[in-house]
Amino acid sequence: MKLFYTGPATTDLHENYAKKGLLDENAPVRSVSTIVVDAPIDTVWRLLSDMRNWPDWRSDAHVLELGEMKVDASFRWNLHGTTIKATFATIEPQRELAWTGVSMGCMKAVDRLRLTPLSETRTEVTMEESLAGPLLTLFFSSEKLRAGHDAMLGMLKAAAESPIPAAA
Repeated sequence: MKLFYTGPATTDLHENYAKKGLLDENAPVRSVSTIVVDAPIDTVWRLLSDMRNWPDWRSDAHVLELGEMKVDASFRWNLHGTTIKATFATIEPQRELAWTGVSMGCMKAVDRLRLTPLSETRTEVTMEESLAGPLLTLFFSSEKLRAGHDAMLGMLKAAAESPIPAAA
């Protein structure tokens, strides 16, 4: 059950996992979800990378602090009322956005969002995460994480596929 597993040190998790496209495979909570979005990859990337405007399409999250989006830059965001201090690990426009994050002082995550063009108008989005921390499995599970990812991907799909209102 890995009740007391805390995972690698935050720096190690960032440098040797997230930056190398890896999750913590020993983390007790992990999820991978994929969705196909009927929109061009640039539309999907714009929604994901415009983090300040996440609340326009993503009801569960908002950014509290964000400077320049670059590798090793920190940002703070809120997800379902929990503040997360995160650091960008990978920013590859129209390909991947990844970061490491810490919440509640001891819960450590690697988050990856990968985009794959299927055609000029269809994009596959894969969201994956590993989450570790002491006693985490007493109140959180891989199934709950996956449900959150599926919900987020559903919101992304709806936003990317919605028609853009005509200018007045």
